[in-house]
Amino acid sequence: MGAVTSAAPQPPTGALQRPPTADLVLLGVGVLAVSVSAPLIAATAAPALAIAFWRNAFGTAAIAPFALATRRAELAGLTRRELGLAALAGLLLALHFGTWIPSLDYTTVAASTALVATQPIWAALIAQATGQRIPGQAWTGIGVALVGVLVLTGIDVSLDPSALVGDALALVGAVFAAAYVSVGSRARQTVSTTSYTLLCYGVCAAVLLVACLIGGQRLAGYDADTWLKLLALTATAQLLGHSVLNRVLKRTSPTIVSLGILFEMPGATLVAAVWLGQVPPWGILPAAGLILAGLVIVVRSAGRVAPVGAPDGPDPAAPAG
Repeated sequence: MGAVTSAAPQPPTGALQRPPTADLVLLGVGVLAVSVSAPLIAATAAPALAIAFWRNAFGTAAIAPFALATRRAELAGLTRRELGLAALAGLLLALHFGTWIPSLDYTTVAASTALVATQPIWAALIAQATGQRIPGQAWTGIGVALVGVLVLTGIDVSLDPSALVGDALALVGAVFAAAYVSVGSRARQTVSTTSYTLLCYGVCAAVLLVACLIGGQRLAGYDADTWLKLLALTATAQLLGHSVLNRVLKRTSPTIVSLGILFEMPGATLVAAVWLGQVPPWGILPAAGLILAGLVIVVRSAGRVAPVGAPDGPDPAAPAG
């Protein structure tokens, strides 16, 4: 999902230059990887918090050998501030997963993905609250996107009142994702992405494990199909999506990557329709279109964008994998 970590004006030239063809191909691969996240979650026969725990636990296990082999000295020398920021980011990431993933039990993939994609709105408001200036164009985009949110939520409730719970959880998940990106960007000013990823995912997994134990969520005893889906979720959104998109960011403008990641919204909707038979009501599509249009305006008006701090898309400073 997208997020704006700074509201400084975008440089007038070069921001939207065409990236190398190879990067465009990789961007498509990364967007496809994160687009299967919500449908995979909706299709996985495991409790929501357990899904969140396992994807982060598997992600931590995949990163740990490389991090310990290459960053042992850095990890041992981290300051209290650096450890605190990484831990806080991990907590916020856990809160994001702990609210967004359960939303898929109450509402459709289309609605949930569209609402959690509003992360750039909340990131921009966080930037405003911390003293950064939001360009006037961004406020226009925020207004357009919020109209889309109101229309989508109203349609959802008219079809199924319980969908309001899912819509609210997805929006709260977007707020936590924006806060996660904001805190994480501060941590990564002095901590390598590899070390940060290990700590952040590790803390996130630990917090979710505690939540699962307190809530009595079943963590094991799944069939082989469920375990395969959990592994697929980790390999796609948690690892492949992050790695590929961060690779693209080495040579491609964050604005281009952020705009590309917004296609997760229609991508996830299409995957859910074809694979799960979740064809969204036609009324939701114009509302999702308004949200998408508003987010495009917000992202293009921002000076430094980090869409994916959200879990289902990397942020430009986030760990590669």
